[in-house]
Amino acid sequence: MKGVILAGGLGTRMMPCTKVTNKHLLPVYNKPMIYYPLGTMVKAGLKDIMIVTGGNNVGDFLRLLGNGSEFGLKDMNYTYQEGEGGIADALKLTENFVDGEKVIVMLGDNIIKDDISGAVAEFEKQPEGARIFLKEVPDPERFGVAEIKDGKVINIEEKPKSPKSNYSVIGLYMYDNQVFDIVRTLKPSERGELEITDVNNEYIKRGSMTYSIIDGWWTDAGTFESLYRASKLVAEDKI
Repeated sequence: MKGVILAGGLGTRMMPCTKVTNKHLLPVYNKPMIYYPLGTMVKAGLKDIMIVTGGNNVGDFLRLLGNGSEFGLKDMNYTYQEGEGGIADALKLTENFVDGEKVIVMLGDNIIKDDISGAVAEFEKQPEGARIFLKEVPDPERFGVAEIKDGKVINIEEKPKSPKSNYSVIGLYMYDNQVFDIVRTLKPSERGELEITDVNNEYIKRGSMTYSIIDGWWTDAGTFESLYRASKLVAEDKI
């Protein structure tokens, strides 16, 4: 199974800090942000990992991470996304790297406490389809929300005014190789991006979507407020 970390974009919500570096290299407590999703994947046993980045500071990733030896990897793979075409557009760039295998995709600004090794093992046994990770939150209207019926996800709705559950879809996904065929069928949303929610809803239509629930804390770190929250959670965990 391959791992993909999406760390592109221009980080406009975090200017002026992102005038000089990529958002995913900003510090979360005592480590660069990118260390956390990378650590999640390595802890789950992944050995082949690609980072999708973009903007004007891609060389910073190479200087920081090198060949991945600090994380026990033999090699680190990189590719470049031009502009901001969305999560699914970034995923499209990794097809040759994934090379017919299953893939775990994580957003570079998502940080979780849980060890996902168990979910990875379950997905390896899953003959086809996808698996998403859900977290119960007090404010689901801010996120993509999973509607669950009889133990199955039957729909995902982006930032609904009247959420059908309190379970948010976090930025961590597992797919079989059909994901690249699905991405090729997508049309840009009103934001002009290829949306990962459309990918997930297609797997739901096919009846091949499963899910895991995150027990520990989860946060993104894509705004100054959430970056502060992420640093606080990590610090409290360590202290």
